[in-house]
Amino acid sequence: MSRMSKKRRLELSFFLNERNRVTYNELCRKCCHDCKQSFRAVVIECPKYLSKRSRKGARKKETEPETAEIP
Repeated sequence: MSRMSKKRRLELSFFLNERNRVTYNELCRKCCHDCKQSFRAVVIECPKYLSKRSRKGARKKETEPETAEIP
């Protein structure tokens, strides 16, 4: 392993499993974003995660303003 600061080494140790391999949380493992969390952390809420069980289009409706059609 390359030389790194004490702070970086402690941060990396939070992600290492018993085999000294970097391991991410189950939800983060499948996620395409780079905000990965450690397997040791309990994920309460991730703003970028959208469950397949959630209502389809619920997030889409929040971001799109309503537009009325002009006859």
